[in-house]
Parts: sequence; structure tokens; C-alpha cells
Amino acid sequence: MKKIFGLLSFMLIISCAKQTPVHHSDEQYMSENEMEVSKNRTKELNNLERTQIQDWINSQEVKYYPMGMNYWVNIEGLEKLSRKNNGEKVSYQYDIYDFDRTKLYDTPIENNNVEFGHFKEMDAVEDVIRYLKKGEEAEILVPSVLAYGTYGDNKKITNDMPLIIKVKVL
Repeated sequence: MKKIFGLLSFMLIISCAKQTPVHHSDEQYMSENEMEVSKNRTKELNNLERTQIQDWINSQEVKYYPMGMNYWVNIEGLEKLSRKNNGEKVSYQYDIYDFDRTKLYDTPIENNNVEFGHFKEMDAVEDVIRYLKKGEEAEILVPSVLAYGTYGDNKKITNDMPLIIKVKVL
């Protein structure tokens, strides 16, 4: 009887134990609940940053104008200018600052003969450069969700950090 009771107890414990799902290192999976939590966090963070950036803009002498992609630029009517198409090439450089205007990297990030539609930089950088001519510069204010997001760049840009980017077409 003890053996049967022991066997049943063992089977009961095994059947009640929570199975840990196995995820292969090359697969990423989030449950619907986790996706919803992540989506809501991103939305709330974006709203907070937009408010903070707008407050920062209001305290500046320079005017900044909202762009359709959810960032600001210091050039009025930029979206009304001629826009370069995918496939065209451009050379450019940019510096990255925090909102205290501290330059985060000593040297500008420079890219030569990059094809539109194949940029590795932030979408906001590519979008602004599409409107600029050779020698023109722009300053853009980028919420973290359009910059380096939740993870930063693992160097000087921390997680959830909005940025000021000064870009110049070469």
C-alpha cells in the first residue's frame, strides 16, 4: 500500500509541476499579454517623451516643427521640399546630443555614398536627409522609440533616451 501511495504521490507531483517552455536561442516569442504590455509601455513612454520634448522646445529660442514620423526639425516646411527617392545616393554626417546639449561622441558619425532605402541609421535621420541638399544642415529632436529604444546602443546612449541629432549632407 505504501508503494502505491508513494507512486501516486510522485505522479501527482510530476503532473502538477509547471512545465517551463523551451525556447531555442534563434526564436523569440512573446505571449499576447506580453505584447500588449510592451505596446502599452511604448505608447505611454512615447506620450511622456513627446510632452517633455514639447516643454523643452517651448523653452528654446530656436523653433522646431513636428514631422509626420513623430520627430521635430528646426526647418520650417521641410516636408514641402523636394524629396529624394530610394536608390539615390548621399553622403552625410551627424552628431548626437542629449537634451542637456551634451555631445555624446567626440567625432561625428559619417557615411559616404549610402543608398536611400538602405540606411542603417535611425529612420528619422534618413527622413530628414531626403529633404536636404548638399551642404545643408538640420537639427532633429528624436524620441527614444525612434532612436535607440529600450536597449540604447550599449555605449553612451542609455535605454529610453530621446536625442538631439545634428545632421549635415556632405
